[in-house]
Amino acid sequence: MAEIKIAGIMRAGAYSPNHIGNDAAIFNATADHLRKRGCEVNIYSEDQFIAGDVKEDIIINMCREMKSIHLLQKREDEGALVINSGYGIENCTRERMTRILLGSNIPYPESLMVNTDEGVTALLKKSGFTQCWIKRGDFHAMHKEDVSYVRHPEEAQEVLQEYFLRGIRRAVINRHLVGDLIKFYGVQGTPFFFWFYPFDEGHSKYGHEAINGKSTGIKFDEKHMRDICQRASEVLDVKIYGGDCIVSPDGDIRIIDFNDWPSFAPCRMDAAPHIAKCILSTIKDRK
Repeated sequence: MAEIKIAGIMRAGAYSPNHIGNDAAIFNATADHLRKRGCEVNIYSEDQFIAGDVKEDIIINMCREMKSIHLLQKREDEGALVINSGYGIENCTRERMTRILLGSNIPYPESLMVNTDEGVTALLKKSGFTQCWIKRGDFHAMHKEDVSYVRHPEEAQEVLQEYFLRGIRRAVINRHLVGDLIKFYGVQGTPFFFWFYPFDEGHSKYGHEAINGKSTGIKFDEKHMRDICQRASEVLDVKIYGGDCIVSPDGDIRIIDFNDWPSFAPCRMDAAPHIAKCILSTIKDRK
């Protein structure tokens, strides 16, 4: 009988846009590595978790449903070990993430946080925003329309109105950054860190990578990038993470997105044993 019993909660399909198979693959690969190390891993859906079917006191998860996140937080408060933390997952919702990263001096685009029913044209012009990104502030992106590139303040106002009509009450407006777009993946407490140019590799969820286009090979400090991402993972409380950053023409690095437990699609086989190591190390430290 396994000494360590772990509940693994899969991500609901609605929260894996264009990546259902990839999300399942990294999760199952991690579970297999944990089993090889003597753990008992029982897999559940988010619906089963919400229904109260999960009794284990160690939970690994890719949850995104808000009911699941709040239940994870409740289990943590009651003493369960949860990876990624439910609080960390909620920290990756857009407005909360923006406030935490900016407040922690993590390099991030200049941003405005607004109600979707307010007039922002004058504010954007006063702030010098022309090209920018509008992102739903209350949650993770579930649809292509939850992240919108706009070319001028008047277009931004139109997009905010569309968000309001869709029932989205808060939005984050990021200044558009010119430079090379890079996608990264990392695991706290391990040497694993992987980055690549998503547009060049044809890797895309919604097609937004085309805005920055093909990389130009701007030179940058890879260690500095890893350090920035590691700091972000710590302040957001997310051990298994990924995201995107922009390298400016002069080599400055800014995070533009940060996610809890992404698909690790281009590096899954290399990442899975490190994720398992992170989980086991956290369990050991807890004991």
